[in-house]
Amino acid sequence: MQSLSTTFRRATGWPYEVVVVMEKDAWQGESGDLLRKQLQASLPALPQSEPTMRVTYVEPAQFDGMLKYMRNILLVSLDADRYTQTRLSMNEDRWAKGQCIISLHAPNEQLLTEYLLLHTETVVDHFNQAERNRWIQALNEDYSLSVEATMRSQFGYSLHVPRDLRVGKVADQFMWASNNANRGRMDLIAYTFPYTTQEAFSEVYLVAMRDSVLRQHVPGSFPGSYMQTERRFGLSYLPIQSQDDYCGMLRGLWRVEGDMMGGPFVSLARLDPSRRRMIVVESFVYAPESKKANLIRRMEAALYTLRFND
Repeated sequence: MQSLSTTFRRATGWPYEVVVVMEKDAWQGESGDLLRKQLQASLPALPQSEPTMRVTYVEPAQFDGMLKYMRNILLVSLDADRYTQTRLSMNEDRWAKGQCIISLHAPNEQLLTEYLLLHTETVVDHFNQAERNRWIQALNEDYSLSVEATMRSQFGYSLHVPRDLRVGKVADQFMWASNNANRGRMDLIAYTFPYTTQEAFSEVYLVAMRDSVLRQHVPGSFPGSYMQTERRFGLSYLPIQSQDDYCGMLRGLWRVEGDMMGGPFVSLARLDPSRRRMIVVESFVYAPESKKANLIRRMEAALYTLRFND
């Protein structure tokens, strides 16, 4: 008998693509409108509007064949005889390896609508987490040896980023790596600073420290130009947990003072209690000719691979 690993096919589809399986009346009704708005909501901290998910809709009777092998699937079922309340459940690898399947069950459309209004980000958060975990798994298997070696020697930490990134600058407690691509450029910086106050986890403190480091270490193409945080548009700061540690996630736009360059960035600040210092790992993307959402989300996943070496 063949093993499961040789017979179970891998999931297909693009990152952040989801197939929604739902009766047509509900899809065209209020609950369907809510789902579309939640799945296709614009991502924060991008210079142009880009949707969170790419949505393909199919009726239950048409959900067959290759559609069952898609990587992200949302199954919505309304049945008053089978369900007494709205429930969300998750399933992995049901028809293919690497799948994330979310099932939403409700007695009727009204109760489903009420659930979606109360849990506006639940479905999207689950799919986002699944996509991030896929990228983290891939990065842990194939990553830039140049960045990993420099992170270990310079800071004593481990970090797995896409293999095409190469270290271009190293200074005291600072590193800058890039893929130097003509299209879809991705950069990573890492730096530390002493942890002397709890305010180090505030948005104001982290932005001020970021701008100070960037001005010193990330020059622009012209004399006197340098990278800074774009403060005219909204920044997003979110306290999160990563590997059971308290962290601060900062998102926003960057610009080059004295030049016309700009784009999105995301940074992760984490406390190293044994050394009483903060470590910040950040990615920024420059892709004026193309969409940037998946570039920055791929690099965001890389930030979550930060490990403290024992």
